[in-house]
Amino acid sequence: MADNENHLVTEVRENFGKGAARRIRATGKIPAVVYGHGTQPQHVTLPGHEVSLILRKANQVLELDIQGKIQLALVKDVQKDPVRQIIEHVDLIVVRKGEKVQVEVPVHVEGESFSGTIIELDTKTLLLEVEATHIPETVVVDVEGAEAGTHILAKDIALPTGATLISDPDALVIAIVIPRAQDLGETAETEEAAAEAAEAPAAEEAPAAEAE
Repeated sequence: MADNENHLVTEVRENFGKGAARRIRATGKIPAVVYGHGTQPQHVTLPGHEVSLILRKANQVLELDIQGKIQLALVKDVQKDPVRQIIEHVDLIVVRKGEKVQVEVPVHVEGESFSGTIIELDTKTLLLEVEATHIPETVVVDVEGAEAGTHILAKDIALPTGATLISDPDALVIAIVIPRAQDLGETAETEEAAAEAAEAPAAEEAPAAEAE
């Protein structure tokens, strides 16, 4: 939900294009566009540091101060430099209190499955319909003590209050399995190779020590 942490004072942009965007980023700000609900797109700049901190979490709703008028907006898309991972542009969609939106919410696994088994996460996010100002950070799935052969489908997961599942209810989210012998063999080989690599430098350094 938007709160004081997500309150941002914006500046309206009048200059566009790559050159203008570069100049904006050079001042520590981020170009953005706000649209939706039949409104004309509004081109604004956002404070770079504050936005970078907020966007560490998914599905953030920002409380924008646009020329003295407060507007709630959901982060729709974030464009980053593929090399430096610097935020280059943000797309924001207008939302209103009480309005329902559809968002992809990450699945978070808690607990440890039964001894000798591993957890396979087949579906990393679930598409939910939720109130725009009450978007959950994650969907939590507890697998404590789950035995091999356990399959957890989307419809089996307890959703946050007020959330409705939009994803395929029969989609496999988590499977508890016993590692294959091949996987165990590869793990053993990897560990053996690592041990040999750790011993190799010591063997090479021995002659130098003797020379001294």
